[in-house]
Amino acid sequence: MLPCPMKKKVRPSTAAARLQSHKSFTTGLYDSRPVTAGGPGQAPPNQLSLGDKSRTTLGRAPKHTWSKATDDEVQNLESVRHLRRATLAQIDGIGDKDEANLTHAFVGQSAGSLIKSKIEEKINIDTLDMLKTAFEEADEDGSGELDLDEFKALLIGKLHLEGTKEQQIDALFYKIDYSSDGLITWDEFCTYMQLEYAEKEDSVKRAKEVFFNIPAKFEATPHRESVIAMTDTSDGTLLACSQDGMVSFWSSGLDLKRTRSVVPQEISVRTKQKWITDFCLMPTYNKIIVGTGEREIQLFELSSFEPYCMISNFDVVPIKIDYCTTGDDECIILFGDSEGCVNILQIQSAGECLRIWKKAPKIDGIANISIDAVANGKQTSFIRWKVHGDWVQELKYYSEIRQVISCSNHASTALVIGCTFGSTDVDHHNAKESLTQVIPEKKKNNPSYFNLKERIPSDQSVFKVYKGVKSFAFSKHKNLMITGGMDRIIRTWNPYVPGKPTGMLRGHSAPIFYLFIAEEDDRIFSVSTDKTVRVWDIQDQSCLLVVRPKVHKIRGDLQCCHYSTVGKCLLVATDQMSILQIKAKSKLHADIVITHREPIHACAYNKDFKQVITCSDASIIKLWDFESGDTIFEYGDAHGDAAITCLTFDNTGRRIITGGRDGTLKIWNYNNGHCLRTLTRSKGADEICSCLYAEMNKNRYVVAVGWDRHVNTYSDDPDEDDVRHILDPQPTWKDDLKNGHKEDILSVAQSPPNILATSSYDGEVIVWNMVSGHIFCHLIPPAPKGHKDLSMDGDLSINKVVFMKSRAYNKDAASLIAGGPRGYIHFWNVFHGGSLRAQFPGTKQKGSMIMSMVLYNDDEQLFTADSNGFIFLWNLEGYCMKGKEKEPPELITTWRGHVDAITCIDVIEDHKMLISSALDCTVRLWTVDGDYVGKTGHSADHP
Repeated sequence: MLPCPMKKKVRPSTAAARLQSHKSFTTGLYDSRPVTAGGPGQAPPNQLSLGDKSRTTLGRAPKHTWSKATDDEVQNLESVRHLRRATLAQIDGIGDKDEANLTHAFVGQSAGSLIKSKIEEKINIDTLDMLKTAFEEADEDGSGELDLDEFKALLIGKLHLEGTKEQQIDALFYKIDYSSDGLITWDEFCTYMQLEYAEKEDSVKRAKEVFFNIPAKFEATPHRESVIAMTDTSDGTLLACSQDGMVSFWSSGLDLKRTRSVVPQEISVRTKQKWITDFCLMPTYNKIIVGTGEREIQLFELSSFEPYCMISNFDVVPIKIDYCTTGDDECIILFGDSEGCVNILQIQSAGECLRIWKKAPKIDGIANISIDAVANGKQTSFIRWKVHGDWVQELKYYSEIRQVISCSNHASTALVIGCTFGSTDVDHHNAKESLTQVIPEKKKNNPSYFNLKERIPSDQSVFKVYKGVKSFAFSKHKNLMITGGMDRIIRTWNPYVPGKPTGMLRGHSAPIFYLFIAEEDDRIFSVSTDKTVRVWDIQDQSCLLVVRPKVHKIRGDLQCCHYSTVGKCLLVATDQMSILQIKAKSKLHADIVITHREPIHACAYNKDFKQVITCSDASIIKLWDFESGDTIFEYGDAHGDAAITCLTFDNTGRRIITGGRDGTLKIWNYNNGHCLRTLTRSKGADEICSCLYAEMNKNRYVVAVGWDRHVNTYSDDPDEDDVRHILDPQPTWKDDLKNGHKEDILSVAQSPPNILATSSYDGEVIVWNMVSGHIFCHLIPPAPKGHKDLSMDGDLSINKVVFMKSRAYNKDAASLIAGGPRGYIHFWNVFHGGSLRAQFPGTKQKGSMIMSMVLYNDDEQLFTADSNGFIFLWNLEGYCMKGKEKEPPELITTWRGHVDAITCIDVIEDHKMLISSALDCTVRLWTVDGDYVGKTGHSADHP
């Protein structure tokens, strides 16, 4: 059984999907208000369970940029940014927002591209009814369709887009009008809007996916008693302490390093054993602080575990302990007790104090100083706050806000955020004298510092929670606090609004045991007493992952949990030590920024929309803005679980055709992920290796080749009345059946008026007449002199063929270029039975194969890419125009583009640039001279 982070979406497959703007349709897909914004009410429970739809703003996709934004651009974007939650109190530093966060959110995004994405977002569920009525009114001829001018008037008039550039409205119209007939209907408009936002929602979910390595890794514990606390050091070393005082040291991979004891040998031999209640690190002074059941706080050297000193004669047992530095050579030690009090010990000149305490008389082998001496010291102070109605479950001091947060199971004082030593404001002096109450102790002879005091209301914030709080976590950076307890609900709070939570995360079926906020990853980790682990998204307040005990296989009763931010792992102590490690990037991509998480097989540039399209091994299609490198849109499961191997545009550039390893071709309105048609053969599901879109005699065809070793053609006539979603290919040509390829076909190319060329794994090129289906010629190149045949390793394969269309009608010139076999580039004349005009090495390393080719500058230059990641630029001006060539063409330049095999290259002629995709999961942008520009997924590559 595997953990499932979210339900698998079902891709719309109907060619005529319709969405009506009925008033009862309330999915919220068109709500332009960020639905995660904190409001007075709590989040609906049905939006917070596993698999529910993301509640984030759907237009907010992960940002991957070519370049870094300028300061002016960032300032222009401030006015249009949607904040998730308003900070209600900008005091004590809790609500402060670093300007760098705003910059990071929009790095590389121009104001124009942001406005461009906002046209669709201005349309919400409230405006759909109005738009439908206006749509009908704008239809001047009563045909039920709008042309471009009518559509412009509609948007500008009803959505008040007077300041929007007409080119942006044109682009939206063209995206909806995928059939390129110049008209759009209301159904097409609604279908586009619904599918675009649905796909954006799915892309956000994919970007936030998280997985653990399961089952958990287990190690036998050296502890004889229950583990009471765990922590980690800056180098990733994990420490666990049990009730008997044993401390174990573990590596980040859960390998036991050593064990030590904080109970001195002189004490351990006593009849009455000393129990440890809690421990924490004092890293500034390289000490360990432990609390004992004998009302003591002891300090030990962290390196040697030698006893240092102890503070004794407390009136209560320290149950929970924390430590924090408050300044140069200043710190506080605080602990919670069974009476619901928060005890705070402040130390100034801490280094000197520790040295003095070290010289105190020893008791049981450890220097002992009474709390009386500490409380009355010149450089120390001690105070007890009566905070909770039950014993303290957790407490922690946060230096960012200079406040103590503690919790208990008492509902009326479930969680309290309070000061350390009370208000010092002169204006509050009188209030403090009148409101601060001293609660008499049972023992009359107790010193004054043991008297319980209550904070004045202005010095604390009390959060009331049904059945109390057992665990909490706080993040100043996120302005977020979360609580969990016996009622099994995780509540999210604005720290300065104790009256009502901003959200409630439901899903646990047992009391909450542990909570942690991972700020860097925008995640919340929660563990319940039944050992169920859940991972939540902070922004969406939705569950990303559930790992149940049957999956992680951790056995025994929970004793302690700890999340390591260094090792990105969750440690769980039961009767064994267990670690749940978050799956990280593969080592191959650990040091590079990637475009997709999986190898990329195809990329292309759309000059009309100025977009780059990429397809990956995980069947994900992504759209990138060329100018900024931002992710515009993405959608997954394009071919189910099968990889996408090739893509091409139709003649209008508004649709793409993709081929996959599942043996199918799919036609998409790629701007919103609408699958318009599926092209498939009735028999077999052999991989598609290459495809193209051909227009001949006013007829349009999709041509595909692959492992079935035949040329498959599909009609794409828009005037046909065929409404079928799944189409079969036209009958196979007779010559193809008799004299066609004997091995897998790897590439296909077309040249006007009716010539088609295909290349195969065995090194053969066949030239076809597309009208009749007859074979013009078979082209099999001879082996170069002295070349060793490596056909068993795929050395004979021809991965790419291209036609020089400028020479289509020149019967004397070579017009077909084949990338292979044997790593050589071959120029062919396809007339008069075919003849080889040139043969030369296309790579510099033996065994390397040519993977992709593209022509540039009116066929005068040729880009080639090989399996070692190198890109070559050749000068073809006048090459093989009249006869054979013995020498290779001029090599203009070459460079290493990728660390793995390049799968596809495409030229952006308007900008004199080249894009390349590779198996190293990256798409990179180059000038035609080989200068590196940037890559999608990076934030600071653009010069």
